[in-house]
Amino acid sequence: MKIDFRLLDETVLPKFKGGEKQLVAKMFTDERNRIMKAKLEPGASIGLHTHDTSSEIIYVLSGKGKAVCNGYVERLEADDCHYCPKEETHTLINDGDEDLIFFAVVAQQ
Repeated sequence: MKIDFRLLDETVLPKFKGGEKQLVAKMFTDERNRIMKAKLEPGASIGLHTHDTSSEIIYVLSGKGKAVCNGYVERLEADDCHYCPKEETHTLINDGDEDLIFFAVVAQQ
């Protein structure tokens, strides 16, 4: 199945998962998965949260930032991939000076 993100509406999620500023995303969701292309502006973050029933893969398209997974800091930039397995806790933070653009898949397990 092809998903054309150019045709999807943009969703603005203020303080997503308790984070700072807002997450802007184009999302496809079904009963098992969420697939999104998203943006965090400088200073924005996704709040710390646990994947109780899912895992998440984040692939950075552009910009710089960091993920904190179970207390371990990972620096991220274009072409880096962050993986948060089921039952682990993470956050994504744009501490750079340009938009952090990424592709993410949240798969229910």
